[in-house]
Amino acid sequence: MKDLPLSEITLRKYEKPEGLEKRELVRKICLGLGLLQLGDSRDVIVDILMVLIDANSGKERLTSDEIGKRVSEVRKKYSLDTKGLAESNIRRQLKRLRDNMLVDKKGNNYYLHEHESLSEIFENSVERFVLPQIVERVKEYLEELNKE
Repeated sequence: MKDLPLSEITLRKYEKPEGLEKRELVRKICLGLGLLQLGDSRDVIVDILMVLIDANSGKERLTSDEIGKRVSEVRKKYSLDTKGLAESNIRRQLKRLRDNMLVDKKGNNYYLHEHESLSEIFENSVERFVLPQIVERVKEYLEELNKE
């Protein structure tokens, strides 16, 4: 048996989202979903997700290059460090978002999963699909332990 997980998820609970501006709200979503660790100085994934959320309203599909350019604009707007904007890092973060079933890729274009809102994606993919499978497997391990 290997100790490699078949799937995993990190969820964190924070204070109620009252009075937060958009970037901070997206940052808390990334923290809450385990896409970002508390204290991470490299938080370009926040801006990538924010760009994709904005593009979703027009059902746009963006290349990683277009996403990188828009992320650079967002980071300048918020006077943030522009480290982490290399094409390879943008693609790596997009893969993380794809692995977490938040983003789809068709050809070289990226977009929010099925052009749904993040709340719909979370409900349909994570809450209904990933969580029950993980909970069920943990219960199987607990039941196996009880047999001893």
